[in-house]
Amino acid sequence: MRIGHGYDIHKLAEDRKLIIGGVEIPYSKGLLGHTDADVLIHAIIDALLGASGLGDIGQYFPDNDPKWKDAKSLDLLEVVFISLKNKGHIIVNIDSTVIAQEPKLAKYTPQMKDVLSKALAIKDSQINIKAKTNEGLDSVGEKNAICAYAVASIL
Repeated sequence: MRIGHGYDIHKLAEDRKLIIGGVEIPYSKGLLGHTDADVLIHAIIDALLGASGLGDIGQYFPDNDPKWKDAKSLDLLEVVFISLKNKGHIIVNIDSTVIAQEPKLAKYTPQMKDVLSKALAIKDSQINIKAKTNEGLDSVGEKNAICAYAVASIL
């Protein structure tokens, strides 16, 4: 068994769609980034890459590479999933937490689980997504950013 940990944070910005866990969330702002800035998928990617010893998201998808400009994070996840499969790894489970003061995300987590479990060819019982606030503290609590943590176990 191998375990990896992932983290990501992005600023909230005007004129951007808010995509978290591959799901578009209705909100007045979106996350700023080179790709669609899906913090949950980025944290999961780093957790999977860490568990498999394949580096990190910046090595796979550098933010100065025009190839990845405005890319869907689900597409990035597919690239990483294929790399894991090619090394013979199997995903055992993923546990994650998304931290956002706004919008409230709990009602979207079942849809996120569905999207991600299909993308990773795992049962939805193998992925857990928790939605939390930061109780008004720091940039996340002040509604300036959203972050996510993920832990992945693989064989």
